[in-house]
Amino acid sequence: MEIVTWNVNSVRARLPRVLAWLEANTPDVLCLQELKCQDEDFPREEIEGLGYHIESHGQKTYNGVAILSRSTPDDVVRGMPGDDLAGQARVLAATVGGVRILNLYVVNGKDVGDPYYDIKLAWMQCLTNYLKTDFDMDDSVVVTGDFNITFDDRDIYDPDKWRGRIHCSEPERDALAALMAPGLTDAFRHFEEEGGHYTWWDYRTRGFQGDRGMRLDHFLVSASALARCQGVRIDKEERGSERPSDHVPVVLTLK
Repeated sequence: MEIVTWNVNSVRARLPRVLAWLEANTPDVLCLQELKCQDEDFPREEIEGLGYHIESHGQKTYNGVAILSRSTPDDVVRGMPGDDLAGQARVLAATVGGVRILNLYVVNGKDVGDPYYDIKLAWMQCLTNYLKTDFDMDDSVVVTGDFNITFDDRDIYDPDKWRGRIHCSEPERDALAALMAPGLTDAFRHFEEEGGHYTWWDYRTRGFQGDRGMRLDHFLVSASALARCQGVRIDKEERGSERPSDHVPVVLTLK
């Protein structure tokens, strides 16, 4: 079973890339973030034509998450209890093939010290509470998406430059650690200890051309899901395509 996460940075603008990628890779599940469209404007017909069921939680202009799956998803839940940003579409859960999947587009936070930075930390606490109360870690649980947080210096092209800054600050990393405390593991690091593997490169600074990136897109898995993991692959080549997203697909393979 292949589960993919991909921040597409507008599903309509990136539709040719999404369709081409689905045709070439045929994953069982594709979790999308930053749809930037309402549910009624999601390009359903084109994707359904490739054999995918679609569950979306969209929002005009900003945010938005979707789960595309070859088999019919069950127990679909949009949003999370206690979310002060309930008007922002950032959370979508569904069960596919016996795996409980939580697809996230975590608050960016803008800059350390910005009001949205505090909102990000509070939102992460709400997410941690949601995981503790609504997810059974004895089951196969996969929490994925664009977390907008790095785990450690291995996830950044220039740790000294970014130390203490947004995506890399200690409070953000502590929040990510708290999220994992109930029994989640970073699936990528289970297989790959070396740094220099990134999932996002900035458009504005032509980061991809110099491989100046960060690993912001993660798979956090429960123990039973980890026992089924065969690997995690970052499709870096997709970033070099025509009109790409600034993020690339990340693929989790379960046996």
